[in-house]
This record gives sequence, C-alpha cells and structure tokens, in this order.
Amino acid sequence: MDRKQVYREIEETLGVVPEFLKKLPDSTLELEWGLMKQSEMAPGAIPNKYRELIGLAVAAATRCKYCTLFHTEMARLNGATDEEIEDAVHFAKETMGWSTYINGLQIDYDEFKKEVLKAVDHARKVSARR
Repeated sequence: MDRKQVYREIEETLGVVPEFLKKLPDSTLELEWGLMKQSEMAPGAIPNKYRELIGLAVAAATRCKYCTLFHTEMARLNGATDEEIEDAVHFAKETMGWSTYINGLQIDYDEFKKEVLKAVDHARKVSARR
C-alpha cells in the first residue's frame, strides 16, 4: 500500500491519523501500522483488556506519559474499571520497588530462585489440601 492507502486504513480504524504515525518514513509506515494492529488491537492469547493493563503497568514503570495515557484509555475501552487500572499500576509499583531492593542488595540469584520455587511448591500443596 502507498502512504495514502495506509493513512486511509488508519483513519478508518482510529478516526484520526496520529502524529507519531505520520512521522514514520514511507519505508516502514505500512509495517509499523500492521504490527500495531496485530499487537495492540487484534485478539491474542491474553484478552485485550489484560494486555492493555500490562501495557499500562510497563508504561507507568518506565515513566512514559504517552504510553501511560494510551494504555489507560485502551484498557478502559476494553472494559477495565478504575479499580483494575489502579491495581495494575500498584502492582507495577510493587514490582519496581522489590526489583530495586533485591538488585541493590545483590541477593544471590540461585538462592532466590530456590526460595521462590520452594514457596510455589508449598502454595500448591496448601491449595491441593483445600
């Protein structure tokens, strides 16, 4: 497709051709749009609402205001509640905090892995008893 055709498809899908897509060179516009449709909008193994909540958590952790806005609104579009949005962001905060702490202390990875697997095994056993 030429640029005009890709723009037409983008506008039919989004109602607008966003500036960031207009900045793409002719050589990659169609490819990037196709990837965006596939990864951001098409159904996948993870339902779109949850993919967007993951995207929001990553965006918040990396402090990208553009992606945070995009994924928040896409999560809402896909049915996420304010509580789910807050939970995703809170979870990202917890993950980043523990990552900072554990990495900063240089906790032995192999020992950490053993402890995680032991805890998961314990949780499975407890769950099976119920």
